[in-house]
Amino acid sequence: MAIKRIMTGTGINTQANKTPVAEQSRVNVRSLNEECGIFGVWGRSDAAQLTYYGLHALQHRGQEGAGIVSNREGHLWQERGLGLLSDVFRDPSRIDALQGNSAIGHVRYATAGSHGIENIQPLMANFHDMQISLAHNGNLTNALTLREKLEEEGAIFQSSADSEILLHLIRRSKASTFVDKLKASLNVLRGGFAYLLLTPHGLFAALDPHAFRPFVVGQMPDGQYIVTSETAALDVVGAKFLRDVQPGELLIIDDSGLTIDHYTDKTTLNIDAMEYIYFARPDSSIYGVNVHQARKRMGAALAAEQPVKDADIVVGVPNSSLSAAAGFAEATGLPNEMGLVKNQYIARTFIEPTQDKRERAVRMKLSAVRDVVRGQNVVLVDDSIVRGTTSMFIVRMLKEAGAKSVHVRIASPTFKFPSFYGIDMQTTKELMGANHSLAEMTKMIEADSLGFLSVDGLVSAINLPYYGEGTGLTTAYFDGHYPSPIYDYQAGLAAFEARHEVDFAPEPTSTYHPHQVRSLRNQDILADGTVHLDAQPIMGGER
Repeated sequence: MAIKRIMTGTGINTQANKTPVAEQSRVNVRSLNEECGIFGVWGRSDAAQLTYYGLHALQHRGQEGAGIVSNREGHLWQERGLGLLSDVFRDPSRIDALQGNSAIGHVRYATAGSHGIENIQPLMANFHDMQISLAHNGNLTNALTLREKLEEEGAIFQSSADSEILLHLIRRSKASTFVDKLKASLNVLRGGFAYLLLTPHGLFAALDPHAFRPFVVGQMPDGQYIVTSETAALDVVGAKFLRDVQPGELLIIDDSGLTIDHYTDKTTLNIDAMEYIYFARPDSSIYGVNVHQARKRMGAALAAEQPVKDADIVVGVPNSSLSAAAGFAEATGLPNEMGLVKNQYIARTFIEPTQDKRERAVRMKLSAVRDVVRGQNVVLVDDSIVRGTTSMFIVRMLKEAGAKSVHVRIASPTFKFPSFYGIDMQTTKELMGANHSLAEMTKMIEADSLGFLSVDGLVSAINLPYYGEGTGLTTAYFDGHYPSPIYDYQAGLAAFEARHEVDFAPEPTSTYHPHQVRSLRNQDILADGTVHLDAQPIMGGER
């Protein structure tokens, strides 16, 4: 199947870039936020089954609900439900009902107040002249303003998810073609988004102008294209990785192949550092950087910056901190012990939707290995501290198991500021690091000492081979430097802005080019329509 790249004719609607300013009362509304996993395929007779396998590899990105929409001879069919993917599709007849040669799927992480079936994606819209299905990973920072405007114009929303806004914008667009309607609508949106849209005639993928969320393209041995959140999902279905979707791109996949278009040429690169720290699977790679190896480097940097005198063993918090713990242990020569065991059938506590569920889940999820930690000075390596509840219970658990001391080392910087691009942290009130000193946090989690990785140490450890303005990463949660305005949420940080603790970069006015990332130079589309894939990374330092 051929690949085409469209370099001109971005279809940018300049009027759409004028975003209304939100009122202060609209900030810090949690019900529209989500961090999810998406998967799409075109041209496979087993499209729904393949999508199920791909979503299974992305289950860590959301356990609140799951859904698949398939295209059968020009008609879209939907199956979705609450719970894990395996629960939603426990009855084989639900997959059997999704016949067709293309499909998109979604696993959802919901925030408080938005747990209904109506918010489970992919969403469906049935118009008199066409059907559209949509799956979204991210968070729109101007969603409340857009929703209010659309409702005043007569739009009737079926969900509380910000994802639905795009469907309404597309339908109201005055552009003549669907692609132009989609481009104009995408240019109205702000914040973080990776979108998959399925119509009877094609599969469409779009990434926000900052590339906050990971998004990749792969190809099956028979030539069919896959677009999904992480490379690990490509590996599971047997697809070959082709390229990272780039900021501002609109990919169109249909029976003629893959067309790479753009809805805007005003782009930057600001990958969310939390993907490397916590969210992505260790076997995934984002912009050429393997997540496991990045986490090992974080652990080694942490050992150099925050050493522990007279430590006996290193214990990582399963599972996302095991790579960092390995790096810490290798750097110090300490034994890397399995002092904590995880019940693999318990969902990740960070993305449980309510605080009481998080607390109950900790003891269900983890148990200490007494014979390993008894009488030992333990270095406990974790990937982050957000609210602190989990850390307190783990420290207490290790000491109850006989640990002589527990020194907590965090392989990321201190969370001081909220996230608005797709993670459930939209107020400073819930962030321990925003409200307490290091000594206070140490006491609160009942640790003998506490240390964090520096922002510079994090950026160096991720080691994104980027040669452009900034670091290519979003580290706003740690240093207050937001790579874009945050629109509906900006009033919520007014006090921090007045004290010069946070700042907001303007929306991009120039064009980021993939050649600014050295590891992407082996993803070029050649004149013959093929993607140049070099088995060895290109290590030249030329700009």
